Amino acid sequence: MSYVFSPPAQPTVEVFGSEGRIPVRRIFCVGRNYAAHAREMGKDPDRDPPFFFTKPADAVVASGQTIPYPPETGNLHHEAELVAVIGTGGRDIAEADSLSHVWGYAIGNDLTRRDLQLTARDKGRPWDWGKAFDRSAVIGPVRPASVVGHPEKGFIRLTVNGETKQDADLAELIWSAPEIISILSRSMELRPGDLIMTGTPAGVGPLVEGDTCVVSIAGLGDIETTIGPRL
Repeated sequence: MSYVFSPPAQPTVEVFGSEGRIPVRRIFCVGRNYAAHAREMGKDPDRDPPFFFTKPADAVVASGQTIPYPPETGNLHHEAELVAVIGTGGRDIAEADSLSHVWGYAIGNDLTRRDLQLTARDKGRPWDWGKAFDRSAVIGPVRPASVVGHPEKGFIRLTVNGETKQDADLAELIWSAPEIISILSRSMELRPGDLIMTGTPAGVGPLVEGDTCVVSIAGLGDIETTIGPRL
């Protein structure tokens, strides 16, 4: 087979304590999956069916990197998230079997051009320009579930320049990881390398040039991102 253009490099994420890496296939994100965050976004946190948006696989950026402040926004926001990494694919996965499809977990930061997202939301348009831009998915090293288990509770925190901005517990998720996986698999077949960002707690807010953002989750360590000069 020959290509008209050279194929792009395969996006990958680090595996903690290993030279091996996980190829990223797709990134699914769950919207408003903590009640307090739903309220701060002006929405009712009822347990309606969850909704999803996506980020491109090549939006992934590792912990410890400096990310240029993105174009076309004046309101870049942080969003701390637990990330589940699918290791065994499937379709119509039962909730009781969902966790057997998870290879491991990582810490994520769903960077968001909030002004573009809210404009799109208010006009009933897709969120892509606010959510799916270059370097918008900070994903830390993945830790195998065989080592860390399946996090159901424990702190999830985010600081900016040492000041706490988000501080919640994973137990506050409206839709748990097993439920999310089961619901997603009804719409499309999940495959190894699919990443699921499970939602962010309250306290989202702006990042500016020079800020250092740290996300920490119980049992998973922390990740760090610095915001560089505007592109």
